[in-house]
Amino acid sequence: MTALEDDVGQLLWIGFEGSVVTPELAARLGRGEAGAVVLFKRNLRTQVVGSGSATAVAQEVTDVDALVELNRALHAAREDLLICVDQEGGTVQRVRAPATQWPPMLAFDQIGADDEAFAEEVGHALGAELAAMGFDVDFAPVLDVHTNEANPIIGERAFGRDAASVARRGLAFARGLARAGVLACGKHFPGHGDTVTDSHLALPRIDHDMARLEQVELVPFARAAQARVPMIMTAHVVFAAIDPSVPATLSHAAITGILRDKLGYRGVIVSDDLDMKAIADHFGVGEAAVSAITAGCDALLLCREPLHQRQAREALLRAGTDQPAVRARIAESAARIRDMKRAHVSSTRSRDVVGSVDHRRLADRLAGRA
Repeated sequence: MTALEDDVGQLLWIGFEGSVVTPELAARLGRGEAGAVVLFKRNLRTQVVGSGSATAVAQEVTDVDALVELNRALHAAREDLLICVDQEGGTVQRVRAPATQWPPMLAFDQIGADDEAFAEEVGHALGAELAAMGFDVDFAPVLDVHTNEANPIIGERAFGRDAASVARRGLAFARGLARAGVLACGKHFPGHGDTVTDSHLALPRIDHDMARLEQVELVPFARAAQARVPMIMTAHVVFAAIDPSVPATLSHAAITGILRDKLGYRGVIVSDDLDMKAIADHFGVGEAAVSAITAGCDALLLCREPLHQRQAREALLRAGTDQPAVRARIAESAARIRDMKRAHVSSTRSRDVVGSVDHRRLADRLAGRA
């Protein structure tokens, strides 16, 4: 493998089908074709229990033994591989019972004066369970500000309805994850909280002026930069005041101009999934992969389509070979990802923490059931 191929491999963070590591997947990881994998519900063995009883509440249950074995096999396939998951709470938590089921993070609105300390406690508990199951990265906290009740994609996933609350609670949650040995990733820069379109399905646009963005949407990300949150994920949203031509993921003005230069962020910048229709249907995945890297992204999520993963890899290799500036950006991003991996110390935890009584009590308190 050439140095360019090895660098490009660090940048590609992929999803896959099935609940086991196939020989083909193990070979791809062993060859260094991906720097991280992302697990989804489709990768977990689950069953619904209680559905045959007139009194029991049906509950989706994850086979934790199979999940732990899957993550063990993934780590064995590539020593420095990161295993990532979206475990936010509410509707977005891939691992189901017996792991603690957390209410949506907007529930922090009813906690009161100790919301920051409590958010860190929740982040630590959630992170401890992920670490015990073999995960390295949680794509959380959501740092979008919930300012639009008609938003079809953020809503209750947000930590609050105002920028200060989101920053305070979200960054405390990230500190809790860090204490548990899990890398946090704040999302979705510059802010997905006031859209009326789901970027999984179409390309949203926000027309607020820069003054409004600086007062609301950008505040949690500015605080995240100051707090050195290890990763920030981009939004596939066009921000007219920043760059009216392309979504933030592909915008040098947004990623380098605002996040790097203005806010001073020095961590790893992760694109949202390039398989999403906001990108795949408008730009083409190969072209988008190169554009995202030249815009300033470091890691590219390609969560479902093997064809898209091949197209992104081939486009980056071609551009890295033909264009010295692209080669330099690829090398810079690969080095940043390797540095983060070297600094990451995974936590070895007992499986007893998964769904523990103490954690379920925290979830009940957050939900207002305590």
